[in-house]
Amino acid sequence: MHPEDRTRRAGLPVTSVARLLLDLAADTPPPQLGRLVERTERLRLYDALAIERVLSRAGGHRGRRPLRQVIDRQAGPPPDTRSNLERRFLDLCVQGSLPRPALNVTVAGFEVDAVWLAERLVVELDGYAFHRTRRTFEADRIRDAALQLAGYRVLRITHRRLDSEPAAVLEAVRTLLAEARACSATSSGR
Repeated sequence: MHPEDRTRRAGLPVTSVARLLLDLAADTPPPQLGRLVERTERLRLYDALAIERVLSRAGGHRGRRPLRQVIDRQAGPPPDTRSNLERRFLDLCVQGSLPRPALNVTVAGFEVDAVWLAERLVVELDGYAFHRTRRTFEADRIRDAALQLAGYRVLRITHRRLDSEPAAVLEAVRTLLAEARACSATSSGR
């Protein structure tokens, strides 16, 4: 191992963050690897030059290509996600070739998790921990009604459903977007 790829912490030999990302990239699915790279950025451990150097030395390492792809794809500002659930939903949209929604923006006076403004489709991502109280339950229904009265369709997706039925979630979003486009084309053609 190259000397730059190893160091010591509390007297223990460890690999550098750049080398760790390269090694993890060999067996980590791209969405999860992307989240790991983002986490190193948030923790201020990300060093683009060190990663470029480790990639240049990687030769035939199995993690070289996946890490390069994730680094290249994440060039530019990171998405404005506020939770792992939002990030996973955004990853699903990218994997499913859906247009990227706007995240955490205000629509009809409410901040929504994801929205396709032209199609007037709002997606709310509901983790049980944040939506289990009676007050939150009621507030969510008030929000949904206000958004619908403002002309938006609201699709609620639970943490469990995103995990267990990603294809069904993707198909629901795809169908609602297509219906909105068809409706818009029909109304503009009159």
